[in-house]
Amino acid sequence: MNAPMRLRPIMTVVFAVALCSACASGKAAPQVTHDGLQLVSDSKMERLWVKPGEDFSQYNMIGLLDCYVAFKKGWRTNHPDLRRSDMQKTRQWLTAEFREVFTAKLLGNGYSIATAPKKGVLLVRPALIDLEIFEPDASSMTFTVSTDSVKLYVELYDAESSEILARAADRIQANHIGDVEVSSFVTNSDDTRRLLKHWAGRLVGELNALHGKTKN
Repeated sequence: MNAPMRLRPIMTVVFAVALCSACASGKAAPQVTHDGLQLVSDSKMERLWVKPGEDFSQYNMIGLLDCYVAFKKGWRTNHPDLRRSDMQKTRQWLTAEFREVFTAKLLGNGYSIATAPKKGVLLVRPALIDLEIFEPDASSMTFTVSTDSVKLYVELYDAESSEILARAADRIQANHIGDVEVSSFVTNSDDTRRLLKHWAGRLVGELNALHGKTKN
């Protein structure tokens, strides 16, 4: 298997937090972003902005960048008993799980995975924002994730020019995903994976819609 694409982060984390905070507070989303993306009214994601008139069918490969993981501001201060190494292990685990889940969903929908930026590649830059964990088990990486806080933020770029083409923000709103109930906290890796699969379905559904595909 080819190694995953590694590029310097190109998303602005501060902007991601601002957008996701607006989702959580119910504030009206801007119709047009500062970089000219327009709001899509019928999106599967809670917020989606797309470059007007862009033809996404030209992108036959997806470059999935490593998922950025950001803890909720002040989380470390409120949980001084948890080590910084636990935070790093959590980031690494979630990044690996995100890649595995989303790659499987993309391949299942007929997309090819690129390992280098080039013409015809759509870069997907994801982030999980406002993460909170409790009582991590360093030996098994079983931990508690608060689903009330964590949010997904995604940017789509043209790999050749690095021009941004779309931006999306989403959070878990319902108290269940499929036939799995989601309470205030998700307590093991299996349930965390279900949450990632839920978001993978939403994101790939939007990619399908932009690309003219119907499978999801």
